[in-house]
Amino acid sequence: MARRNLMLKFARWHIWLGWLVGVPILMWCISGLVMTLYPIEEVRGENLLAAAPLIEPHGLVFPADSLNTARAISLVEQVDGPAWLVTEADGGRYRYSARTGEVLPPLIESEARRMAEAAYTGDGKLESVTYFPADVAPMDLRAPFDAWQAHFSDGTNIYLRSSTGEIVAVRTGWWRFYDFMWGLHIMDLETRENTSHPVLTLFAALAVIGALLGCVLMFRRRKAGPRSGSRSGVRT
Repeated sequence: MARRNLMLKFARWHIWLGWLVGVPILMWCISGLVMTLYPIEEVRGENLLAAAPLIEPHGLVFPADSLNTARAISLVEQVDGPAWLVTEADGGRYRYSARTGEVLPPLIESEARRMAEAAYTGDGKLESVTYFPADVAPMDLRAPFDAWQAHFSDGTNIYLRSSTGEIVAVRTGWWRFYDFMWGLHIMDLETRENTSHPVLTLFAALAVIGALLGCVLMFRRRKAGPRSGSRSGVRT
């Protein structure tokens, strides 16, 4: 009798928890399904970027002035020739000409336009190039540095870091929908980055408890009902 009463309590709790966490569970399932539809490389727009060209090593000049403060140095090919990308100890990033070794200034609009058009391999046409300071970065960039946004007619945005000219992000229409689903999945539509906050933890814990109660109820004994087709008092 005690076991039966306990199972009845579990059943009631399971129903109430189902009503409470049913919507979040459905939201997690739908958003999770959306995020599995395409490979992450396609979501990131990597298929829309041209392959990096080979660099002719002859005649390269190393930026000797940056050796004392550099944390990392890499060599890339840009529209005006090869360049050294230098990361300083304080996190700042700069570029130097690999032909002269001199520091290069931040991108201007015409240079950002040429770089974006050279990198993009999609079917859209370049419609606009817009400069965004670090403190007003667009929602689909969310990066703490100055950047140029190259917007194409197919909805693709290519972002270039102003100080170095490197492509830091490719944002397609599908990426923005994916990002919205990710925000739903982690219950953070504002920043879409916080994967550990009380609301998410609470609903996840309640969902786990509800699932465990459901597993326990699977072992509940049920009274056997009458066999189908049988009639009381009828001899066979």
